[in-house]
Amino acid sequence: MNLILIDQHEVDNTTVTLTDRRCTHIRKVLRCQVGDEVRVGLVNGPVGRGCILALEAQRVMLDLILDQQQTPRPLTDLILALPRPIMLKRVLSQAVQLGVGRIFLINANRVEKSFFSASLLQNDSLQTFLRLGLEQAMDTRVPELSIHPRFRPFVEDVLPAITAPHPLKLVAHPTAAANLPQTCPLPLTGRVLIAIGPEGGWLDFEIERFQAQGFKPFSLGPRILRVDTAVPALLAQIDLLRSATTTRG
Repeated sequence: MNLILIDQHEVDNTTVTLTDRRCTHIRKVLRCQVGDEVRVGLVNGPVGRGCILALEAQRVMLDLILDQQQTPRPLTDLILALPRPIMLKRVLSQAVQLGVGRIFLINANRVEKSFFSASLLQNDSLQTFLRLGLEQAMDTRVPELSIHPRFRPFVEDVLPAITAPHPLKLVAHPTAAANLPQTCPLPLTGRVLIAIGPEGGWLDFEIERFQAQGFKPFSLGPRILRVDTAVPALLAQIDLLRSATTTRG
């Protein structure tokens, strides 16, 4: 936990009292004392520091100084065919660490239909794993997350409304002829929307639907990756291409 995340409703004037895992982290991991400062951030708000006013076994009180603006929303958005719930936890945290602005969890032919009824998808349980990624990356901006249990309505009705800000739209497909650097025109400066399929890959019909919406298929190479490997690998490559563009400029 590199950043203590705090919700607005927890703040009383300029102080906050923590009694959960954040308190435990400050006491047992950071081993702080009264008067020490920790890095804090307001969810979807500024960042700064918290000075420890009181420290007890089950309670810590911080005086907040939030004097730094939050980082801009990441320029990459992710469409993800819903993986197994246990894998989804890892994938969400990894994606947020690397930086995504929006996440769309969608259905596909090779997605187990029972995944959409998992308890993990109920009652905002996924927010926990988004926050774990933010705490690691020292960011406060929670990605927008939506769940779409029907493939065709998502591609035909939802996608046209969300793709306008994305000059580059990509869909990962093992048999595509081009790799990612060949598919991404440089300089890479605008928003990017990436679609990553299920363990068994997209069907041809699904690829065709994405292509009809302007998506370009690309391959990560001859090795077939698990979803929890493919997501961080792709996001890291996009970041590298952005960095190369900045360096050249």
